[in-house]
Amino acid sequence: QVQPVESGGGLVQAGDSLRLSCVTSGRTFSNYAMGWFRQAPGKERQFVAGISRSGDNTYYAQSVKDRFTISRDNAKNTVYLQMNRLKPEDTAVYYCAASTSGNYYYVPRGEYQFHYWGQGTQVTVSS
Repeated sequence: QVQPVESGGGLVQAGDSLRLSCVTSGRTFSNYAMGWFRQAPGKERQFVAGISRSGDNTYYAQSVKDRFTISRDNAKNTVYLQMNRLKPEDTAVYYCAASTSGNYYYVPRGEYQFHYWGQGTQVTVSS
């Protein structure tokens, strides 16, 4: 198994950028598709972005498409979430998760498809 650990959260103003990182330890990183989820206060956790094991394929929630970019560096066991043009509604705890679902090019999106989760990092966007 792998253990994801997120970092990079913080307090920013609307329109700013932030990059989250997630380093995993344990088994071979390239064996896992990776995803980012977020949970705002009083709301359910929701999918934000996902990337296949190969790194060739990505998928985004409509609310972040064209503003957020997910990428991975298999040599560093790290997945990133570059967040641009942040909005107050992006405020949430962001979670990194690893999945063994699907093949090398598959991007999982459902929370049930992810088996290993980090503890989360807080992102707060002020207006």
